Amino acid sequence: MERLSVLIVEDDVQLAEVLARFLRKQGFEVETAADARTALEAMLERVFDIVLSDLRLPDRSGIELLQEIKRAFPVTIVLMMTAFSSIDSAVEAVRMGADDYLSKPLQLEDVRMRIERALERRRLQTRVADLQQQLTERYRFGNIIGKSKPMQELFKVLERVARSSATVLIVGRTGTGKELVARAIHYNSPRAKGPFVDINCGALPEALLESELFGYVRGAFTGATESRPGLFEVAHGGTLFLDEVEALKPELQVKLLRVLQERVIRRVGGRENIPVDVRIIAATNQDLEAAVRRGEFREDLYYRLNVVTLYLPELRERREDIPLLVEHFLQQYARENNQPVRRFSTEALRLLMSYSWPGNVRELQNAVEYALTMSTEPVLTIRDLPPHISGIAPTERWAPPEREPRTLQEVERRHILRILEETGGNHTRAAEILGIDRRTLYRKLEKYKIPRDSSRRGERANGASHEG
Repeated sequence: MERLSVLIVEDDVQLAEVLARFLRKQGFEVETAADARTALEAMLERVFDIVLSDLRLPDRSGIELLQEIKRAFPVTIVLMMTAFSSIDSAVEAVRMGADDYLSKPLQLEDVRMRIERALERRRLQTRVADLQQQLTERYRFGNIIGKSKPMQELFKVLERVARSSATVLIVGRTGTGKELVARAIHYNSPRAKGPFVDINCGALPEALLESELFGYVRGAFTGATESRPGLFEVAHGGTLFLDEVEALKPELQVKLLRVLQERVIRRVGGRENIPVDVRIIAATNQDLEAAVRRGEFREDLYYRLNVVTLYLPELRERREDIPLLVEHFLQQYARENNQPVRRFSTEALRLLMSYSWPGNVRELQNAVEYALTMSTEPVLTIRDLPPHISGIAPTERWAPPEREPRTLQEVERRHILRILEETGGNHTRAAEILGIDRRTLYRKLEKYKIPRDSSRRGERANGASHEG
């Protein structure tokens, strides 16, 4: 492993030599310079990992040298050395970019500890920067797949929206990629280095959702043994993504409106107004205008959220993107599972192109993964696709023949049963495939007298009698 290099800038030759000997024993490569000019000449010859510099040098101040180093070599760690009487100058040096300062007379063990601490901070900063770069690369607009006209129009708007600080409302059916678009906006915006925080407003009870969003103070309710910041505070300097925003109850709608208007929040049980700097991106799969007309959603909040509205097309509106998406999912699966890339037969791809995709891109991804899991062949066929897409039921060879359904209700009931069988009775997954939310699914189960724990296999007899 390559040794780290240190440049000591100190006009006290004896002190510089003591430091150099000590640091060489610690495994560093060390050079010394008696003034700023010599130090800068040395740094033009090679890049040093660490510079230890006195605050007072013969030809210029250590602060000036610090500024030169940070301008030309921003990743170099700089520690300033100072006598006790000039601590204020050392603190000023830290404000101007120095990583730390050392007080004279120097304690060699203290020098070692502070260098190690600065190196650890730099490693963490590098790691965070690498992760940030990975996120930025992952969510760049070019990684959102689509060559269709609706998607190309969306890309044009996304670039403009990302550069602004405007509140955004993303409208799209389940599975169209609302969260992916929200993340892309964040990681391509000036707030990219800030946090991206997301919450599904429809997944939590109202009381829990309020404390998650706004935080709470100690004693606000039973079990609140200590104060806790909410997601608005966690997202400070970044973006808060509110999915299923239509699920917010009236009281929380009022609180959200206040945040958008005044940029302050108040924790549950608290009295203090806490300023927050957060960009709001909301998403819905419902018609919010209709919800406003029904009195279910505040009109003033709707217009606050609706500064910029992005409509995500359904997959059936961008069928020319299906082959691109399929290829992407095939390559992604192969990469994640260390397998060769497989492909679909022409007939299977044609079926994928013609299917209605009520669950949109998410359903397509699940269908591709289903086929890859069920088959080990290099070419995937229609038989490898989920039964509700292929039309080939797993137990079709042994099942008694069923007459074709004649009414729309019969068709819908049978399709719901088929999806429930495929998902093993998983209501969340079934609702995603059907392109509806769970509440709507439960209403349909009640309407068609389908027990909530049923699957198609368990319902076959009941289904035949009901439809007959």
